[in-house]
Amino acid sequence: MILHHQLKNDCAVLGRFELCLVLLMNDKQYPWFILVPQREGITEIHELSEEEQMQCMRESSAFAKTLKTIFKADKMNIAALGNMVPQLHIHHVVRFRGDPAWPAPIWGVSPPQPYTTEELIGVRQFIAQHISLQPAN
Repeated sequence: MILHHQLKNDCAVLGRFELCLVLLMNDKQYPWFILVPQREGITEIHELSEEEQMQCMRESSAFAKTLKTIFKADKMNIAALGNMVPQLHIHHVVRFRGDPAWPAPIWGVSPPQPYTTEELIGVRQFIAQHISLQPAN
């Protein structure tokens, strides 16, 4: 599967589940992850087979539940928008009552604040302690 250039530019690859590639958005203001089903030419969830739809939901739900627990989130924002990036991808944003955008959506509130190399390593290690990911191919 070829990852859309915008996702490549904006994210770090953390690994993968059975169906979905797991990305970290390079904006340290929010723990912001993206699942990308590894299927070519898919722009909508309903374009996946029924089995793949169920697998996508299982991965998304389990991932969201774990993220909410390990980050002690007040709310999980999960969305598959695709207005800017047509490749099917599902945002998983950990939200806190005190975050820069609360309670509004995060988009367009403030410019991204990229992780430093050390911070990115720390997030990778933290996620690896709590979530079993396969290496991305």
